Amino acid sequence: MRKFCFMLSLALLIGGSGPLANGATPGKVAPEKVILDTDIGDDIDDAYALALLLHSPEVKVLGITTAFGDTHLRARLVSHLLTDSGYASIPVYAGPVTKVKNGPSQAAFAAQYPDRSYPDAIEFILETIRKNPGEVTLISIAPLTNVGALLRKDPATFRKLKRVVMMGGSIHRGYGDEGGGNPEPEWNMIGDIPAGQMLFQSGVPLYVMPLDSTQVYLDAARRKTLYARGSPLTNDLQTLTGEWTAASHDDTPTLYDVIATAYALEPDTCPMTTMRIDVDDKGMTREVAGQPNAHVCLHSDEKRFFDFFLPRVMR
Repeated sequence: MRKFCFMLSLALLIGGSGPLANGATPGKVAPEKVILDTDIGDDIDDAYALALLLHSPEVKVLGITTAFGDTHLRARLVSHLLTDSGYASIPVYAGPVTKVKNGPSQAAFAAQYPDRSYPDAIEFILETIRKNPGEVTLISIAPLTNVGALLRKDPATFRKLKRVVMMGGSIHRGYGDEGGGNPEPEWNMIGDIPAGQMLFQSGVPLYVMPLDSTQVYLDAARRKTLYARGSPLTNDLQTLTGEWTAASHDDTPTLYDVIATAYALEPDTCPMTTMRIDVDDKGMTREVAGQPNAHVCLHSDEKRFFDFFLPRVMR
């Protein structure tokens, strides 16, 4: 019997299916394939979200796509940050340009990077999903202009995403509403309201971080600790934050998009509740009766988040 068990184990090691047959280490999970869709350059949280993603071995970043407004300039900003921090091999794509009143607050940093053309974000995302059906996570931390373009062009392919992890919406809490009870239309949702309506009706698994859980602040003490690291990445974050502060007259970043990105890497930072969300014509995201269509984080664990976030970005 012992000989039989030994021979069976040996056969599995040599020719069996599963991780060992692929040459992987037993128990080691392959990195999750992700695409980051961002409106980096307006508020500062996108830059911190990207920094966290770059230093996270749990994922393989297949590409970064820019959305909303001057997507070409946003792509230059991404390229500048990637090049400075040693990740220039990650491809960058620009989504459809949309009309907005104001340009990116961090345009100076973006303009320092040599100009070049950027491939189409919509084609890239669709082709990547086709090549990896059921395997790609789209992290959406921007107004839903690119998501809307995807759903309008090829909804069948969009539904082959593994999931969408997004920052967006307001269930019980609006901007600056510490006690709750005053929800309001949230920026990413009102950027393309029809896209939001289509997304919540698409059937794709949705993991949503609304205003309720994402109003977490990077205070002065934590900024000092982070910038003291002095790496190319943290130096760029300090520069970008300075440009954002000059434009917004605010010196304390609210880490909306970073909470959503952290959830994609470490779900315990933002526990989920299943519910059905309806998006109305004003961009309000209301909980309604019916079959759940989203997993929603209403309260994030700030201590767990910062214990996860700061050491990662400071690597």
